[in-house]
Amino acid sequence: INWEGEPIVLDSSVKEDPKILADVKNFNKPLIKLRNKVIGKTDTLLDGDFKNCRFIECTLGDVVTNAFLWSVKQQGVQVALQNGGGIRSSIPKGKVTLGHVLEAFPFSNTLSTFKIKGDILKKVIEHGVSRADDPGNEGTGRFLQVSGLHYQYDPSLPVGERVKNIKVKQSDGSLVPFNLKEVYTVVTNDFIRKGGDGYSLLRDFAIDPYDYGPMLSDVVRDYIRLQTP
Repeated sequence: INWEGEPIVLDSSVKEDPKILADVKNFNKPLIKLRNKVIGKTDTLLDGDFKNCRFIECTLGDVVTNAFLWSVKQQGVQVALQNGGGIRSSIPKGKVTLGHVLEAFPFSNTLSTFKIKGDILKKVIEHGVSRADDPGNEGTGRFLQVSGLHYQYDPSLPVGERVKNIKVKQSDGSLVPFNLKEVYTVVTNDFIRKGGDGYSLLRDFAIDPYDYGPMLSDVVRDYIRLQTP
């Protein structure tokens, strides 16, 4: 019916309160120590640039989805999915700190596992590339980084008809053609499992979903530790 108010914009024209600033710096001391904790190393740049991870396979996308599968390896999960928009920065070559991981994956997402029919999963992958034809599009963060399967797509084709040549990795490392009639076991983050980035198909058609797995950033941290001699 009506509203009132007069927001005060806190920009550089507002002088910082020295006491609050001192408190913030003091609170930050233990966090600096935590962020600087070395958890491993990488011999190459782990690319998390949004210009890549939202349109093509990127190395940090490989790391996070491989980490997903590693985390749930005892559950017989076949496929891992991660939306490219959930990767927020790269991890540089050299020592990897906890701060690097938290900057790349700053959201409090947890791992979700579920089963899904092949024909629905195919539509999910199509949704992932539905905005990937133009970097200027909104919603490009839905692009899927994957592990456990391979797919190709042609951005010049109509939405819903772009994906082809999907193959699923077997336990012996071989790749077999994707089967629309098969039920696959999948791990992803709870954000897209619950419908984030337009993934209503994961929200509505996931079979026996469990959304309370470990924190995504913790899984990546532990995986990197494992990979470091």
